[in-house]
Amino acid sequence: MSDRLSRLAPLTGVLFAVLTVVAIFTGGETPDANASSAKVIAYYGAHRSGVETSAILFALAFLVLVLFAGSLRSYLCRTATAEGLAAIVLAGAVIMAVGAMTGGGVEYGLAHNLSRLTPATAQTLNLLTNELFLPIIGGAFLFAIASGLAILRGAQLPKWLGWVAIVMGIAVLIPPVSFPVLLVFVIWSVVVSIMIYLRTGPATSTPPADAASALGAPSG
Repeated sequence: MSDRLSRLAPLTGVLFAVLTVVAIFTGGETPDANASSAKVIAYYGAHRSGVETSAILFALAFLVLVLFAGSLRSYLCRTATAEGLAAIVLAGAVIMAVGAMTGGGVEYGLAHNLSRLTPATAQTLNLLTNELFLPIIGGAFLFAIASGLAILRGAQLPKWLGWVAIVMGIAVLIPPVSFPVLLVFVIWSVVVSIMIYLRTGPATSTPPADAASALGAPSG
């Protein structure tokens, strides 16, 4: 069973993508950081259940991303020159998860407790949900740059995936394209996930040393 789970572990990248897409379409586009208190209250009042569901799905998605990063790290560590970079990949995923879960928690609390909040408090919490996006960007930068460099340094994945990752890591720091780049990151994760799964064959058992000796020993 453990071998089977290890075999399926890379596919957590696909699960991350599915959860992220569903969360985006469930929650919709929340108000900007500079939205008025009236607009914030109107939006969260009309989309309460959708926002709550989306926040939970985003939290689950980024927890799964950490699992995928762990699987990717193990795969990258097969290449000696990529071991250090593989650790940064996992660290980047953890930072992204912390940012997503913190922002999602604030967003969930805003929607769930809207009737108990003053307009000014609701506006402040909406501002926080927008600004807590920064840890996701920072984590994505580390994840993408480290993954790209690891692939270019010999990890067993196509080089073009490495170049795409590096471009993503740089572009995600540019505010106008940060969100579109994160969508590209989701697609990249799916591609890498499937490639690792296909390149990681089922575990093969090695016969015990004494059995191997017996097989090779001449019959008396």
